[in-house]
Amino acid sequence: MDSSRVAISLFSGAGGLDLGVEAAGFAVRAAVERNKDAVLTMEKNFSELATPVIQKDILETSTEEILEAAGLKAGERPDLLVGGPPCTPFSKSGFWLDWKRAGLDPDASLLQAYTRVLREAKPRAFILENVYALTYNNKASRPAFERLLKEITEAGYQYEWQVLNAADYGVPQSRPRLFVVGVPQGGVMPVLPKATHTGKWERRSTGTVGALPHVTTGEALADVLSVEEPEEKVGGQFGHLLPEIPPGDNYLFYTEKRNHPAPLFEWRSRYWSFLLKLDQNKPSPTIQAQPGPYVGPFHWDNRRLRVPELKRLFTFPDSFELVGTRSSVQAQMGNSVPPLLAQRVAEEVAKVL
Repeated sequence: MDSSRVAISLFSGAGGLDLGVEAAGFAVRAAVERNKDAVLTMEKNFSELATPVIQKDILETSTEEILEAAGLKAGERPDLLVGGPPCTPFSKSGFWLDWKRAGLDPDASLLQAYTRVLREAKPRAFILENVYALTYNNKASRPAFERLLKEITEAGYQYEWQVLNAADYGVPQSRPRLFVVGVPQGGVMPVLPKATHTGKWERRSTGTVGALPHVTTGEALADVLSVEEPEEKVGGQFGHLLPEIPPGDNYLFYTEKRNHPAPLFEWRSRYWSFLLKLDQNKPSPTIQAQPGPYVGPFHWDNRRLRVPELKRLFTFPDSFELVGTRSSVQAQMGNSVPPLLAQRVAEEVAKVL
């Protein structure tokens, strides 16, 4: 593929989507990200950037500034626009909050920021990634999703969208994400990639069929080099309960319905991820950006996951450098698109350019 194809990245985070785009033959020339640690992470790992990452709020960043940062002259178009606007209230994480259920999105304008750059930059193609709950048919999500699709059309683009589970593409993590891809109206449309892997996760199938079995956490972490981290111990009120929980199980192990001799929890009184442990024979459950103190997945050795293990479960290269505190690194990883999944999507887009 032609690595001279210019991509610009919005809401870049640690660059998971961008790693996949570059693996598919594009060069990320400009990026916009407001988080300082994520900016430093991007600048340590991406050599194709024409200028330093634009560390600003996208709402205060003009399209002209982004195109100039990419080294594009007046009238030149980028080949690809990519980005995953944060949409906090549509995430399943924390959906017990009233403002989330009501769809009161403090970040709603970020979806419109993406479509504004799409309209003004006129890329030859685009990839937009987001939480899959944005597609839910409820009063919170659906109007925002329909507005997004309407604005894409009004910008002059045709599109396809689908929820893809990362585990179905070789990522050792079950992580469903929404992808919207498109090109200018009248162009040849890319297709979203077909699943290459298949299997069950938790109590259900992922619903797709691929030729290969899911990559398991045991396979992904078998040869990972990691050292003990100060933050990995799980203490507090419930940390001591982890050793008895079998791999792949969670707090439900300590319920009367599961015949525990001294039940501690009511059936389904907590979220599934509470005291959840990895199963070596399955992909990891979705890894969150800001997990509570007892929110898994935890390692089967009864501890929090180490940074090298997080990178493996997201398919970041072992050599990838992350900047910031342990909690900042967790957030950067938890907000990332697995690079391997992003690559599979970007490869399909590249085929039509």
